[in-house]
Amino acid sequence: VQLQASGGGLVQAGGSLRLSCAASGRIFSINDIGWYRQAPGKQRELVASITSGGTTTYADSVKGRFTISRDDAKNTVFLQMSSLKPEDTAVYYCKGSGIRATAWSWGADYWGKGTLVTVSS
Repeated sequence: VQLQASGGGLVQAGGSLRLSCAASGRIFSINDIGWYRQAPGKQRELVASITSGGTTTYADSVKGRFTISRDDAKNTVFLQMSSLKPEDTAVYYCKGSGIRATAWSWGADYWGKGTLVTVSS
C-alpha cells in the first residue's frame, strides 16, 4: 500500500489550495484518513481527519477554512484549504488508518510522503 500526496505549492495569503492523497495497492477498506502538517521546528500536528462513516474532525486553527472529504471509490482523500495564512506553511502529510487488504486482514496504518505548502504574506 502506498499513499501519494499532491497539490502543494506556493500561494499568497488569502488564497486556496486543494490537496489530494491517493492510496494504491491491494486495498479492501480504509478506516480513518487524516491530514497532518509539520512546520519547521515544530511537531507534526493533526489538521483534519475523516472516518469511514464521514465524520470529520478539524484542528481549531483551521476550522471554517479547511474541508476534508474522501472518495472511497478512488481511495482518495482531499483537503480543500481556503483563506490560507502564512502560519499554514508546512509540509502536509496524509495518513490512512486501519487499511485492510482483504475483509479478513488486520488493518495497518500508512503514511504518505509530504507535500509542501508555502503561504506568502
